[in-house]
Amino acid sequence: MKKTHPQTLWRWLCVRILTLAIGTVVLIALCMWLRFTAQYLWITWHMPPDVLKTFLILRENPQIDPARFHQIVDSWWGIRYSDPSIASADWITVGILVLVTIPFIAYFGLRHARPLSAQFSQLRRAAESVTEGDFGAQAALTPGAPAELAHLAQNFNAMTRQLARYDKELRASHVAMAHELRSPLTAAMVRLQALIDGVFTADRRQHGLIMEQLSCLRRLIDELHLLSLADAGQLSLDTKPCNPADLLRERLLWIRPQLDAAGMRAEIGVTENALLNIDPFRLGQVLTILLENALRYAGSGGRIMLSARRCDEGYEISVQDSGPGVPQAFLPIMFERFTRGEASRARHSGGSGLGLSIAQAICQAHGGAIAASLPPEGGLRMRILLPGPLS
Repeated sequence: MKKTHPQTLWRWLCVRILTLAIGTVVLIALCMWLRFTAQYLWITWHMPPDVLKTFLILRENPQIDPARFHQIVDSWWGIRYSDPSIASADWITVGILVLVTIPFIAYFGLRHARPLSAQFSQLRRAAESVTEGDFGAQAALTPGAPAELAHLAQNFNAMTRQLARYDKELRASHVAMAHELRSPLTAAMVRLQALIDGVFTADRRQHGLIMEQLSCLRRLIDELHLLSLADAGQLSLDTKPCNPADLLRERLLWIRPQLDAAGMRAEIGVTENALLNIDPFRLGQVLTILLENALRYAGSGGRIMLSARRCDEGYEISVQDSGPGVPQAFLPIMFERFTRGEASRARHSGGSGLGLSIAQAICQAHGGAIAASLPPEGGLRMRILLPGPLS
């Protein structure tokens, strides 16, 4: 079955307006032609043969005998047949035809304009629903509407779907944010209240516990501030030519004592060095997040495989661990805020649920991307893709 595509608004309007205009003129002309033809056939049918023969000859050459020609016409068609007055029968007939065709013009005009009006009405109702808070309202697509209007409705529906998703994520984020901020704040307040009430002795250890909760609270606030800047497109980068492989080695050296303490092995493979225009501090944050996640969730005695290389899309940095990985269904949502894939990713294990969101925001600010996959050999592989090296 051949798929029909909607017409453009210009063509849609032109086709309908011209169809009505030309159709009306043709209809009136056809009716006038039928009237004259019927009258002519009726009169010539009743003419005597000799009069008809004379009339046909004079009709072709009226200059032969103009008086006789007008005599026949006046006798059989009437003396006022060629009356030039506005009140003549011909003009009256035209007026009657115009009056008869007006209702048809109005009917077909309104009928053809209905898809245009119906699509605008659908958009208006959906827009009213959005203003009332129903961000997922959809405008039904009207068959036969112009292409531009159909695309507008489709884009409007895509926009409201995104608004509904953003609203849902924002509500969930607010709930999770309140929970995450409340936990260290509550712990610090409870500990402080216990010191005030004399339950605990005000020594260095108690002060250290309170400071630890306040530090956790400050870290959460800093992370949320960074994500807010990224959402607003205001995450500033201090870019300069830098070798990502050197940055990867530096981050690995920084976390090496923790890896040794956990009995984990780190393998790094760099196929070639390259200079990229990056922010080493921000990209270092990303690498630290990925390395700490691998250390936290891969388990003792495992290993971490690091690589940096050129690829067709630009420059790739890979961090892969030998841990249990995550469920396949968790991959599409693991970069959302406050998302944890399993119980081990709880706060007491050191994760706030914001690390991967921050990593994604920094990669996107560089014009790159970050993605997660489950390699066949097990574990979890995080792949950072950055724009191509400097030439």
